[in-house]
Amino acid sequence: MALFNITELGERLSTGQRLLGIDPGAKQIGLALSDVMLMVGSPYGSLKRGKLSLMASEIRKIAHEHNVAALVVGLPLSLDGTFGPAAQAARDWALALSEQTELSATLWDERLSSSAVNRAIISEADLSRKRRESIVDKMAAAYILQGFLDRLAVLRQTQF
Repeated sequence: MALFNITELGERLSTGQRLLGIDPGAKQIGLALSDVMLMVGSPYGSLKRGKLSLMASEIRKIAHEHNVAALVVGLPLSLDGTFGPAAQAARDWALALSEQTELSATLWDERLSSSAVNRAIISEADLSRKRRESIVDKMAAAYILQGFLDRLAVLRQTQF
């Protein structure tokens, strides 16, 4: 498969399909699912970071079970918006994952997603550090996916 921009990916989506948001962390891969209307991204779970083929197999299973059409993978741009080594590594990983899962993929800016989620969890949920660590990856994936879905909705409104 290939990496697509938001417009190209939006054109490829059919009614009733979902998107899988992915926050590719160093230890955990956070996962989030959209609804079939492509309006809301919800935390789904996480996978331990490991061999790509094993993660791809798990993601393929999730995609099949939930009618996922494409992947939205977090892209760690530098704070100034430049494309550095971490972004290149994420791009390469997303492309390899797309090929192994046979799912289309797109990259979405994830700058400060984990920080935003941690701040929200600390201020709103009053969770322990251990509990926060167990949910931050999937929450960050939902944050990334929601940003993509919001932008996709705006693009779809301007096309009509």
